[in-house]
Amino acid sequence: MNTLKPTDLKAILHSKRANVFYLEHCRVMQKGGRILYLTETKYENHYYNIPIANTTVILLGAGTSITQAAMRMLASAGILVGFCGGGATPLFSGAEIEWLNPQSEYRPTDYVQGWLSFWFDDQKRLIIAKEFQQKRLAFIQKIWSKDKQLQEAGFDVSDRDLAQAFVAFDHKIHQVTSVTDLLLAEALLTKQLYKYAATHCRLSFERNFHAGDDANNFLNHGNYLAYGLGACTLWVLGIPHGFAVMHGKTRRGALVFDVADLVKDAIVLPWAFVCAKEEFSEQEFRQKVLQKFTEHKALDFMFSQVKLASQFFKQGQ
Repeated sequence: MNTLKPTDLKAILHSKRANVFYLEHCRVMQKGGRILYLTETKYENHYYNIPIANTTVILLGAGTSITQAAMRMLASAGILVGFCGGGATPLFSGAEIEWLNPQSEYRPTDYVQGWLSFWFDDQKRLIIAKEFQQKRLAFIQKIWSKDKQLQEAGFDVSDRDLAQAFVAFDHKIHQVTSVTDLLLAEALLTKQLYKYAATHCRLSFERNFHAGDDANNFLNHGNYLAYGLGACTLWVLGIPHGFAVMHGKTRRGALVFDVADLVKDAIVLPWAFVCAKEEFSEQEFRQKVLQKFTEHKALDFMFSQVKLASQFFKQGQ
């Protein structure tokens, strides 16, 4: 077998890669020039291949381990490895490291230079935060209006209450004079979307990270998958996770959360409720959300918005 070079493994642009893996109760290893994960039962072992040339992120949940040889090969392929708790919820304790970023012989510097050129200016940071929220709102409206499966589930962007909420949020984005006020406006819209989704899916719901019901569990799980895409976007563009524009005062590495917010409410939120109503398993929900990330080109959207934001003031806008 010919030896693969790192450049061979990075041939597919990250924004075009199709796969995000979430694994539990298995061992990830390198064997015969491939990355495999091993699941063990009492009577037999099963090996499954991970197509690393077309993978962006691997999330390792409960009961997992990974070999040094596998980490070396994943780094060569430019794949982020994230560590999380059960159900892809955040790893709250045990290690400072939640994401292992691959080492790279080359990453662009234009984007981090552009980001830092405005980041120390409070007003410019607020402008970018507003831009992110406007793009987030537009993405929700676009996805909810074009996804036929969501429409069949009762999600209608022309609904009077929903339309009023969108208009009010858009107006608030232009009005606010601080990131704190923008965060409050964002939280209010999300709360209204929860209410809308719960009502149309006929679910009793209150957002609680530790509640244990399907809707809350699916929101936790899907959001963490979105964080994986956000972390990948920032690594590829060379922007450190700490230079947040909205969540920075309350969360370490918060730029990941800012970027994930671009797509969470458009994709994760509605499908968390629909899948809870349909009594999906966690695996079925995960497959649905990852399918929708790909279908609606969520990673492409994240890349384009972060690139635009990093160059926003250079373009004289």
